[in-house]
Amino acid sequence: MLEFSKYIMELLLWDIYEIQSQSSLHGVMLRGRLRKFANQQSINLLTENEENGASVRFAVLAESDPAIVTTFITSLVPDAHIERVREKVSNPVLSKLQVNVDDRYTI
Repeated sequence: MLEFSKYIMELLLWDIYEIQSQSSLHGVMLRGRLRKFANQQSINLLTENEENGASVRFAVLAESDPAIVTTFITSLVPDAHIERVREKVSNPVLSKLQVNVDDRYTI
């Protein structure tokens, strides 16, 4: 049996950003296009729709400069408003931010 201690490492921390727009963020394949862009640029990035579907969220490694991502987003959605909504979150769930509050749960 493998020992878990061999595989324990420092958790990655993520900053979470929310994209909102007056125009629809649906039907433009935004999450997939963001993912492809990040892959091409060698950027670690997570992306999900927000719980109610009104916005899209993405996360980059904490303290990374999101400028290249935000510039790409505004090239696709010119009226996009992008705001950082959480900082330094480990193992984030982007669709429902309150899930990221560990104190809510018992193990």
